[in-house]
Amino acid sequence: MSQFLQFCIVGVIGFFVDWGVLWLLVTGFSWDRFSARLISFLCAATATWLINRNTTFKGTRNHSRLGEWMRYIFAMSGGFACNFAAYSALVLAFDFDAHWLALPVAAGSVAGLGVNYIASRHWIYRKTS
Repeated sequence: MSQFLQFCIVGVIGFFVDWGVLWLLVTGFSWDRFSARLISFLCAATATWLINRNTTFKGTRNHSRLGEWMRYIFAMSGGFACNFAAYSALVLAFDFDAHWLALPVAAGSVAGLGVNYIASRHWIYRKTS
């Protein structure tokens, strides 16, 4: 399986973590749709890091586990900027309530995909000679 396709599959898992945590915070704890998204992103990014490091980019280690996680979160922040912009635009334009937040989360995930893959492939898990 191509590395990019595997990264996308892991991203789908990340989407469900992102949406699930967001939904729980908004419906269960009455958080607003934007603050909750920051926490859901961190949870989703951590989940995808754990899976990607053991599958998609298996064997490529240039940093300690903590250092790798910190770089991964930092690298995913670029994709999250695209992600959050798309999410926010849709939430504000269509006033999605908690039960429909999966749609703007999905759009945001697609918006950040390329940036996240390039950062992972060429910075976090680049092969050194």
